[in-house]
Amino acid sequence: MTKTYIADMASLTPLIGREVQFNDTAIALFRLSDDSIKAIENRCPHKKGPLAEGTVSGTHVFCPLHDYKISLTTGEVAAPDEGCVQTYETVVENGQIFLVTE
Repeated sequence: MTKTYIADMASLTPLIGREVQFNDTAIALFRLSDDSIKAIENRCPHKKGPLAEGTVSGTHVFCPLHDYKISLTTGEVAAPDEGCVQTYETVVENGQIFLVTE
């Protein structure tokens, strides 16, 4: 298991996404209202909309282009729409956010 630093908690506004780069991949990083951190691929499976610019509601983000509802936990698009985005495990230590990979 490898941990890679990606951001500080203080740099994230609750319920506002932020794009970060990880291994040449754009990741949408979100700080939820309970201060949990969610990280998903920053490309909607429909038209590649930038999910970091979407509206957060609970544990979902709505794509800013066509309003697809995507789970920040599983990456699944809510029915009746279809699709999935990559999710990433995160851990917070001393105010620093890390992506956890194998």
